[in-house]
Amino acid sequence: MTGNKARKGFLHVFKDSRPRWVLIAGVLLLFVTTGMIQADPSPGSGQTPFQLTLPLGLEKDSLVIPGDNPLTKEKVELGKLLFFDTRLSANDTIACASCHVPSLAFTDGQPVSAGIHGQKGGRSAPTAINRVFSSAQFWDGRAATLEEQSVGPFANPIEHGFKDHDELVAKVKSIAGYQPLFERAFGSPAITTDLIGKAIASFQRTLLSGNSAYDRFTMRNEEQALSANAQNGLRVFLGKGQCLRCHFGFNFTDEQYHNLGVGSNKTESDVGRQAVTKKAKDVGAFKTPTLREIANTAPYMHDGSLATLREVVDFYDQGGLPNAYLDPIIKPLKLTDQEKKDLVEFMESLNGEGWNVTPPVQFPK
Repeated sequence: MTGNKARKGFLHVFKDSRPRWVLIAGVLLLFVTTGMIQADPSPGSGQTPFQLTLPLGLEKDSLVIPGDNPLTKEKVELGKLLFFDTRLSANDTIACASCHVPSLAFTDGQPVSAGIHGQKGGRSAPTAINRVFSSAQFWDGRAATLEEQSVGPFANPIEHGFKDHDELVAKVKSIAGYQPLFERAFGSPAITTDLIGKAIASFQRTLLSGNSAYDRFTMRNEEQALSANAQNGLRVFLGKGQCLRCHFGFNFTDEQYHNLGVGSNKTESDVGRQAVTKKAKDVGAFKTPTLREIANTAPYMHDGSLATLREVVDFYDQGGLPNAYLDPIIKPLKLTDQEKKDLVEFMESLNGEGWNVTPPVQFPK
């Protein structure tokens, strides 16, 4: 279903006389299913298929799992170790989990992330949750796949600090305990950048968020799951707040890029998506994030410039920040104070489950 069709469908919600939220479940959560998803490994590999359990509200048909990297138990286990191992940095201090902390819904709680030697980057760490439903990754979409994203930060001088990916591979190879794990996961003792990316991406695809209060309210008709204020916030979300322009579908994102004016008032502004496409229309445009776990992933926006969800709502209410490339869909909303409070309470109802991970305590020697 296209964005236009989805938005038209929501308009019908307000015309329907039924007291339940059936239409919302049918439009916002398009073709949602739950259950066990078994990915078949490559023929003859001897690997164990990984059974991905989708919490309520997530859409099976939207999983993005490449044919050359099916989920297996061995790859997920290896990827988890690599994700949390600080030795995968030039000075043994930074892991993927340094910026994607499990207790912070796989963000780091900072406006911008700090990498090797405490160096600060220019963007906030996006959550690693529900990445299995996306192809392009990073705020500017420069990584076409989750595999590509999984190895990108290693060769960044501010993040993991390796000069290039060859240094990363050499470092992993120097840890003898990893070789048998790669052989078990991929059928060969070879360690390459590509295989490191496949393992880490496999682990990241298991980080899910669903079965939120919102899901139980819309899909199971549990009236008490959402407070009266949150229910009104949902109405604002669907209508006056115009949130559906970008945050629709079961994962609450159009997977597109928009200029909201964030950072445009700074002396040196981030060009965002334009650095990838080289098109002027993409200046200052950044990817629409999922709203699942949004209450757990402060601060907000690509530069972490807004500390609270209320500040985010106020920012949208004023129509963003005017600039030459402001997306035309961004306009003043004129929400009341109560509507703003209710909208925040609704977004808080999008906290779910499926992403709680216990970090490993032992690593390959």
